[in-house]
Amino acid sequence: MITARRHRIGVIPGDGTGPEVVAEALKVLAAVSRGFALDLEGFDLGGERYLRTGEVLPDEELDRLAGLDAILLGAIGHPGVPPGVLERGLLLRIRFELDQYVNLRPVRRYPGVATFVPSHAPEDVDLVVVRENTEGLYAGAGGVHRPGTPHEVATEESINTRRGVERCMRFAFEYARRSDRRGHVTLVHKTNVLTHAGGLWERAFRAVAEEHPDVGTDYVHVDAACVYLLESPGRFDVVVTDNLFGDIITDLGAVIQGGMGVAAGANLNPEGVSMFEPIGGTAPDHAGRGTINPLAAIAAAGMLLEALGELEGAARVDAGVRFAAPKLGSMRAGEMGYSTSEVGDLVVEGTTR
Repeated sequence: MITARRHRIGVIPGDGTGPEVVAEALKVLAAVSRGFALDLEGFDLGGERYLRTGEVLPDEELDRLAGLDAILLGAIGHPGVPPGVLERGLLLRIRFELDQYVNLRPVRRYPGVATFVPSHAPEDVDLVVVRENTEGLYAGAGGVHRPGTPHEVATEESINTRRGVERCMRFAFEYARRSDRRGHVTLVHKTNVLTHAGGLWERAFRAVAEEHPDVGTDYVHVDAACVYLLESPGRFDVVVTDNLFGDIITDLGAVIQGGMGVAAGANLNPEGVSMFEPIGGTAPDHAGRGTINPLAAIAAAGMLLEALGELEGAARVDAGVRFAAPKLGSMRAGEMGYSTSEVGDLVVEGTTR
């Protein structure tokens, strides 16, 4: 008897609409699980737990996460919790402690999906952003001197290591060699002003490019990249960039692909445990109303399957999203023409076609 492949998956529904979109992602995963099984382990992490217990991410919970095959995250953020507590203590701690050094964001427009840039054709919007995920301005270096006085000074330091930058670069160049990419990598930074960090990124980019002579290269300042994403996104194939710039341009990327409702991402440790999530936030105004769009969470679940090597299951998830997306009146919450669970049902229907 052939034993099905088994994968241990941590599930963090989180706050706001997170549990609702995760429920639809799990529904779709159950529908495509053929030849493999997912052993789900739930985690009570987020704003509600913090308000109830004062705990953000206990060490024993982090140890449990480190022993999994992958993590599916809904959304983290709570209006009753001070800014930065959950973001730094939960999201960034998971990324840093599990060394999820690549944030991978596909930016693709599904046929039939309306966007804010109607001049774009679906084939114009097909790129991937590889964002360094554990360094830069998000490393937490800096501080405040004499707070609350007229002489207050606040510093935030961008930490960039050759090792951290190069491993992100190598991932980007290898990704550009995939059969579904076009063999081109663009470095996005601000080397004319950020000469120290930018210089390191530029030197590492040239060095890694020499190791990949079959991959084309380009450099674009981050402000120009924002213009090009709106004017001519087809010039980009794989974009590699630092933590802050990647955070910004991937949100702009979501706009040109139809909105946050369809934007999925991954925090990858290619040698360890990775975490997959929708890019949109908790949307507390829509919590419990059945009006939030679950497509991004479902697409994130498809990325999870691909990372686990379950390529057939991942392809079926993608087919389901492509089937459902054109049927929605909008990607925006409350404007889809379907409830959250009905969108999930549409995707399940599409996985069987």
